[in-house]
Amino acid sequence: MTWAPDGANLVIHGDNLAAASALPDGVFTLVYLDPPFNTGRSQTRQSTTSVRSASGSVVGFKGQRYERIRGDLMAYDDEFEDYWSFLEPRLAEAWRLLADDGTLYLHLDYREAHYAKVLLDALFGRDCFLNEIIWAYDYGGKSRRRWPTKHDTILVYVKDPGGYFFDSDSVDREPYMAPGLVTPEKAARGKLPTDVWWHTIVSPTGKEKTGYPTQKPEGILRRIVQASSREGDWVLDLFAGSGTTGAVAASLGRRFVLVDESADAVAVIRERLAAARVPTEFRAPDSRDRA
Repeated sequence: MTWAPDGANLVIHGDNLAAASALPDGVFTLVYLDPPFNTGRSQTRQSTTSVRSASGSVVGFKGQRYERIRGDLMAYDDEFEDYWSFLEPRLAEAWRLLADDGTLYLHLDYREAHYAKVLLDALFGRDCFLNEIIWAYDYGGKSRRRWPTKHDTILVYVKDPGGYFFDSDSVDREPYMAPGLVTPEKAARGKLPTDVWWHTIVSPTGKEKTGYPTQKPEGILRRIVQASSREGDWVLDLFAGSGTTGAVAASLGRRFVLVDESADAVAVIRERLAAARVPTEFRAPDSRDRA
C-alpha cells in the first residue's frame, strides 16, 4: 500500500496493524484510538508493571530502558485471550506515526484504563503523559448494587512534552455550571472545558445515529480534533468504527486516514462520508486501486 501526505483522505479496509506498518513515520498530528474495551464478564489477571532500569533488556522509545514484569497468565472470557498482546504493538505503531508535535488519545473504559496507563508510560515515557480525560454521560441501565458506571476514560500522551501542539482557544466552550458566580460577559462566552467532559452518548433517535453499536458522539471527537490539530493536518484512527473521526476531521478542514477490518464498519463509513460529500479513497492495505 502506497500513501503520501499529499494524497487524498483514505479509508483502509483491513487489519489495522498491517495498515499502520505501511504508513510513513511521523506524519500524523493526531492519533485517536478507540479499541474494543475487553468487556468479558470473567477476567483473571496477574499484575502488570513496567520498571525503568539502566540495565533493562528492553529499549523503549527515546532510548529509555525498562524491564517489563508481566504475570504469566491473562485469561479473558472475551474476544482476546491476551488483550495486551493485541493492543501493545498498535500503540507502538501509533508512537511511530505521530509527528514530533503530535498527540495520542486512547479511549478506554474503567476495566483497562489503569493498565493502559502503565503500558503507555513505558512506551512513551511518563513525562509524555498529558491528561486523563473523563467522559461522563447518563444514559442506559443503572445498577442498584454499586455506583453505576457512566464514564469512559481517554488517556492523552504527546510525542514531545516540550513541543506538542495544543490550541485551547479553538475548542468549543461550554456553559458554566454556576453562571451566577461569574460576570455576565464570561457567562455568555462560556468556559473552557476541563478534563471532565459531560456529554450525552449518541441518541438512538438522533440525526447522528448510524446504527453502528459503539458509535461515539461527534461532540467528543470535535473537541479532540480542535485542540490537538490544525487545519490541513493529518488525523489517524486505527479503529474507525462508524467513521466519526473522519466526519469530524473533514468538517474542521483536517485530512484523515481511517482503518477498520469490519466490512460493516467500512460500509457505514462509506455511506456517512458520501452523505457529507467528503472526497475519500477506499482501499485494502495491499491495494492501490481507487474505489
